[in-house]
Amino acid sequence: MKIVVISDTHIPASAEDLPEKIKEQIKDCDCVVHAGDATEMKVINELRLQAITHAVCGNMDSPEVKKALPETLLFEADGKVIGVVHGYGPSYAARQTAKKSFKGKKPDVIIFGHTHIPFNEMIDKILFLNPGSVSDRMFAPYRSFGIIDISPGSIKAEIIRLD
Repeated sequence: MKIVVISDTHIPASAEDLPEKIKEQIKDCDCVVHAGDATEMKVINELRLQAITHAVCGNMDSPEVKKALPETLLFEADGKVIGVVHGYGPSYAARQTAKKSFKGKKPDVIIFGHTHIPFNEMIDKILFLNPGSVSDRMFAPYRSFGIIDISPGSIKAEIIRLD
């Protein structure tokens, strides 16, 4: 199972549209996850036309997005439980605050955004993935997105650089 993971698109404030590299990956994915700060529902609605889309709201989203999307989300993909949250607070505590959002739950994967800094690491049997930002280079080393591959007995993720 292939999952395309994006976050912090900030469209149209920081970019006009998703990069072509992401659109190409979406064509053959099983689903898309947006970890918040789409800023407008237009982005989410366009993703939903292309693939099954799971999304949460972020701190920079419009009132319309915050009303339409949850702050946290749990869903199952190919037998694995995936938690999604935008996140909050300083970047040095991002992983810990994301994990707190699922206290009492046992996700196999926790996807988070907010910091714009890519992160991909297995910690205590949980895969933590921050795909970085699709549009920002000010707070991030590069623009990026993520891909999760779930196969029998395996969960792997990679960060894909856009520049």
